[in-house]
Parts: sequence; structure tokens; C-alpha cells
Amino acid sequence: MKFAHLSDCHIGGWREPKLRELGLETLKKVIEKCIEENVAFLLIAGDLFDTALPQTELIKETAQILKLLQEHDIPVYSIPGSHDFSPSGKTMIDVLEKAGLLINVVKFDENNKLKFTVDKTNIKITGLYGKRLGLEKFDYERLEKEHLEKEPGFKIFMFHTALEEFKPAEMEKMEAYSYKDLPKNFNYYAGGHVHYIFSIEKPNYGLITFPGPVFPNNFKELEELECGGFYIIDIENNNLKLRHIKIKLKEVLALKINVNNLGSYEAEDLIINQIKSHNIKGKILLLRIFGTLETGKPTNINFKRILNAANEAFLVLKNTHRLSSKETESIEYEKYNSINEIEHDIISKNLGKFKFNIDEKEKEIQFIKEIMNLLDKEKNEGEKSMDFEKRILKDTEKILEN
Repeated sequence: MKFAHLSDCHIGGWREPKLRELGLETLKKVIEKCIEENVAFLLIAGDLFDTALPQTELIKETAQILKLLQEHDIPVYSIPGSHDFSPSGKTMIDVLEKAGLLINVVKFDENNKLKFTVDKTNIKITGLYGKRLGLEKFDYERLEKEHLEKEPGFKIFMFHTALEEFKPAEMEKMEAYSYKDLPKNFNYYAGGHVHYIFSIEKPNYGLITFPGPVFPNNFKELEELECGGFYIIDIENNNLKLRHIKIKLKEVLALKINVNNLGSYEAEDLIINQIKSHNIKGKILLLRIFGTLETGKPTNINFKRILNAANEAFLVLKNTHRLSSKETESIEYEKYNSINEIEHDIISKNLGKFKFNIDEKEKEIQFIKEIMNLLDKEKNEGEKSMDFEKRILKDTEKILEN
């Protein structure tokens, strides 16, 4: 007998339409592979969607994909992750459960104790949701574990959070808790949230696993992982054998291009020459451009010309986070005590570039900061785009009136 374990689909997470569609296609391939392997059931350890209230079209497409499992009598057991969990209780996981497409195993009895969901194989499944900023940690501290640990039979615990002992160095600052905070005596711990592939067996805790994302969720993940995947777990006499299945629909070509000490036009030519020296046809092309330009600014690099040179690629993504120029003024952060001080100083130095009918310098600075704060506002949960725009316009009018 075997089952599948996946997590962190983040449907709708990419703004780029081609990658958003590729994420859905990858999920479909995962489901088709599960059907081909004749798994008994499927676990989704959180973040099926990238938000608690995804677009209607994304919900429809995801429902159609999950329906393939329903047609083959393969149940899906899921927990809400930090992205698709909502404090308001409005989550698409519950909507899909009502549609009969999956089962949310985070269920409590009248005494607020976690209950088990029993699969037709008699395997018992339960788990706890993930929350933003690692706030589920407090739920684990309050979790009644004794009845979970004493329950007999083959048991699976699903969770969506980082574990302190197994975090890679680059996730050092991520909120986490110890694996010892999990209830003991489970055969399998189906993890999610951290986007890396990992498994370890611990005494009294069984096999603890993270399958990585179904599809890479950002530039760095595309660069390092190239594709997503999931686990298939074979059970023989309570012994577990893991197989990590990769799903690669598009090849990824990652180019790291150092333009240090070049002029902006020289850098542009170097990037184009690098692209032309590789086979990019049909591939996702990643351009990580870094260094300090000797002359010119990063904005002087004609990326439209670069994109034209890469027109055979399936898609081009660029990362210029570490691209700078000697002409760009550097900020000595250590002399400031807060971000507010940095903003005040930069605005003050650049006041002459703006034309406002305000007499006093400090009032002019305050006006600009209020506009900046306004532009930084985001939609409230469940707020329609039209209502959001009206709210921003109304707040803008108030600032202008003052």
C-alpha cells in the first residue's frame, strides 16, 4: 500500500501568467502520477492556494484537477497552511471540503481536543494548521497530546511549520519550534511550509518529512530547485520507503552575469552575448545580473533589447537586486537610528526635485511621507478592488485638503 504527500502548491502565487499556469499544470501532473501509481490517498500539508481567498478562476481550475482523484476514489486529506489559513475562518479548504473534493483533518471534539480522521485503509490522520508569522506555535503549546499519543494503529500527523533542529542556514530567522513539540508515537509526520526536501527518522517520533514545493514559488527557488515535486510513501509491514518524484515541465537555464566595472552599455552587450551563447529555446531563462557599474545607471540598461534577444525562451525573469552603480548615491545606514530617519533625510535632500505649493520645509516633507504611506497600503482581506480604489482616493483627497 502507498500514499502521496505534497505541500506548498501556492496556486495563484505567481503574478506572471505563464508561471501561474505552469503551477496548475504541475499540480495536474502530480495528480496524474498519483493515479498512475494507484496511491490509497493523498496528503496536502498546507498552502494549496497562495491566499485564503483566491480568484474564482483559480478555484475552478484547482477543483477540476482534484476531481480527477475523486473519479478514481482516491481521497485527499489536507490542512490549511499559513497562506490559505484565515483568522476569519474563511478558507477555500473548507469550501473544497463541502464540495467533496478533500477533507480538512484539523477537527476538534466538544472538549477542544484534536480528532482523528480514519481512512478506508484504517490509517488514522490528524494535524494542525499553519498560521502567518509562525503563530501556530502557541496552538502547539496548548495542544492536548496525551490522547493522540496513546491512540493505537498506524497514525499520520500533518503540520505546516518550520522545525528548529532541521532549518537550513538561510532560514535562520524564520519562526520555528522543536520537533519535540509535535505529539509522539506517530508513524509519519507530513510537513509543509519550508520549501526544501528533507526527511529524518527520530526515536518516538517516526519519519518526519518535508517534500518541498509542488512548483518553485520565486526566482531563487526556480534557480536552485528548477522544478517541484512530492513524496510517494510505500508501506510494507509498517516499514516506510520514501520516493521523491520530480515534476519538470520546462527546463530552466540560470545565468549569473557579473557586470562589475563595466559601463551600462557594455553590460547590456555582455548580457546579450551570454544569452546568445546558450540554447534557450522553450526554456525558462533566469538572468541574475550583479556588480557595480563603472559608468551609467542600472536603468540605462535596455532590458527591452535584452528580452528581444531572448525571444526564443519560454519566459525570461531577471534579478538585479545586487546590481548597482558608482553614480548611485550610497546610504550610510549605520548613522541612522530608524527607517523613519532615513526617509526624512532622503526626502529632505531631494526636495528641490519636487514642486509643491507648500511654504514650510517640514510640512512639505510630511506631505510626501503621507503620500508614500498611502501608496504602500494594501487591500483588506475580502475587500473588492473597486472598494479599495475608492478608499485610496478618499484618503488622498483628505491629504490634499490638509
